[in-house]
Amino acid sequence: MTTKYFALLTNQGAAKLANAAALGTKVNITQLAVGDGGGTLPTPDPAQTKLIGEKRRASLNSLTIDAANGSQIIAEQIIPEGEGGFWIREIGLFDADGVMIAVANCAETYKPQLAEGSGRTQTVRMIIIVNSTSAVTLKIDPSVVLATRKYVDDGVIVAKQYADTLQAQAKEYADTLLEQAKKYSGDALKQHTDDANPHQQYLRTAQALADIKVAGKVAEALKNLGIGEGAPLIGSPFPWPHAKMPNELFESMAGMVFLKSNGASFSGTLYPKLALAYPALKLADLRGEFIRGWDDGRGIDSNRTLLDLQEDAMQKVTGGIDGNFNFITASGAFRVTNNGTKVQAVDNTASGNHGFIFDTSTVARTATETRPRNVAFNYLVRAA
Repeated sequence: MTTKYFALLTNQGAAKLANAAALGTKVNITQLAVGDGGGTLPTPDPAQTKLIGEKRRASLNSLTIDAANGSQIIAEQIIPEGEGGFWIREIGLFDADGVMIAVANCAETYKPQLAEGSGRTQTVRMIIIVNSTSAVTLKIDPSVVLATRKYVDDGVIVAKQYADTLQAQAKEYADTLLEQAKKYSGDALKQHTDDANPHQQYLRTAQALADIKVAGKVAEALKNLGIGEGAPLIGSPFPWPHAKMPNELFESMAGMVFLKSNGASFSGTLYPKLALAYPALKLADLRGEFIRGWDDGRGIDSNRTLLDLQEDAMQKVTGGIDGNFNFITASGAFRVTNNGTKVQAVDNTASGNHGFIFDTSTVARTATETRPRNVAFNYLVRAA
């Protein structure tokens, strides 16, 4: 029987994957689209750059390597109950640059809308074969996808296992400290047999120390995972001493998304928490800039709004010249001129036009801007 339903790499997708494998880079596959094929079942064509009749495009729910075949990549997306009203006959896989990497057809299925009297959650899955799965970025932003029940159940199991491990470690630390405290308080009790209060006091102190140790151990574990005190607050810019992002250097930052604070716009759908801090959906451009505390009614830097740019300036400098012009000298930032040429001094016998020049470069470092001493850092913002 002739194969009717199949997936294949597009010419552009094959070229991108081959180039990534040759250069040691990765192709970041991010979205999956579905279409109706223009009303009929289409035949996938490697020359395609888009679907024939695209109806919906959204972020992937998962992107994994097939456990049974290491050369196959499985891309999956979930269409929620509230979306529909179209036929699904074709599927397209797109990278972060909007290039269609792979295309497939599928058995015709109608995705209803709830308003039509029926609704269902639809899972769309594409399996493609590639020469090197190492050339594909297998990472999904968990803040923008709809999870399956199995995905949530698996996540709950992992979270519970981790919580149980932390609880067991905390109990072990507490028990050890409490045993040490009991031993210490027992020795003290032998020395003070006429008074039981010191024993109780030692136990209370030991329990407090144990609680502090446990809390510290939990905080340390959370910090190692890149959350809590160890993670930047979403939306807050912070100086970073490297061109690479933190999650590229540290495993504890895996799953977090960082953006350069370079004035670029961003998607509120992809980064909803970041959109709360930047409702205009545009980051501040901190390249080559200093951050100044908002005046907020204090009156030192009035008439400012948050995230507005203030041009450089310096305080007004004034001066004056007095004296007998029979003999003129100048010092500091002032210079005397004779016919436009700077001189140290001039008397009334010198011919030509005399004048003064004010030049701060004679007494201070100057540049095209007013600035303090500084060190260059890369300002980043955590997006998710």
